[in-house]
Amino acid sequence: MRLDGVHHVTCITADAPRNVDFYTRVLGLRMVKKTVNQDDPTVYHLFYADEEGSPGSDITFFEYPGARRGQAGAGMVHTVGWRVGSDEALDFWEQRLGGEVGSVLRESGAVTFEDPEGLRHELAVVDTSDAPLVAGHPEVPAELALQGFDGVRAFATDPEASRPLLEDALSFESRGESVWEARGPNRGGLYSYDNPPSEPGVGGAGTVHHVAWASTMGDHETWRERALSAGASPSPVIDRFWFRSIYFREPSGVLFEIATLGPGFAVDEDPEHLGESLVLPPAFEHMREQIEPVLTPLPDPRAATRIS
Repeated sequence: MRLDGVHHVTCITADAPRNVDFYTRVLGLRMVKKTVNQDDPTVYHLFYADEEGSPGSDITFFEYPGARRGQAGAGMVHTVGWRVGSDEALDFWEQRLGGEVGSVLRESGAVTFEDPEGLRHELAVVDTSDAPLVAGHPEVPAELALQGFDGVRAFATDPEASRPLLEDALSFESRGESVWEARGPNRGGLYSYDNPPSEPGVGGAGTVHHVAWASTMGDHETWRERALSAGASPSPVIDRFWFRSIYFREPSGVLFEIATLGPGFAVDEDPEHLGESLVLPPAFEHMREQIEPVLTPLPDPRAATRIS
């Protein structure tokens, strides 16, 4: 029984319109679901991914308008890692991002940058047999596009404290000092620790809320039992309609989710029109008249990405 890499990464934004623009127009991802935070339906939950909304490519944001800028510290994810296919792709992104973000760092095999709210990303050339998860965009050739997650990096004061849960309960495999991989039958995803800064972390815009790992529906309850037996305090299984979720903090403080590989985003929308209108899970549909007026007006998510 293995987790199938990263399912999604959920972050916080204070400015949904700018967030839509950056992740669709600049990074070339597709908005695949425009909905609300099911624990606080007064705020958006926006999902960006490949063309099909596949687990493994899905970065999501809660919008809290006017939220202060956050800062990653101990017990928080500080970098989201993406795969690209070649050095030519890195050349493309170095040039494309140069006019959109404050600083772009090009190193051997990787490009790093921060989004407009300070969330750090790394694009790296990765040798893998995993299928590339690519979105269509008129300005981003498919061979140069982002290909899904490679993993996440977090800050931890004592990485060894997390080893028993990661290896024994969650079946992560060690890939070196403070680096592990969750690899299932279809995909793998890295989880790494770095020494934290001296300043404490502050949640807010531009920070990661949680990282989700991918499970089959059949294994989902067993992962909860294994996390519980390892000393974690997992939530009950929560039905998020497009997938099911379990939440718990791992010993270093990072909030983990284990999310199922389905039913998927096309269960309630035409695959050709994912993310184009506000979709509420059935349990929230009766609240639409109260929800819609308090949400921030957004630009057309396909305006910059529609291929004619």
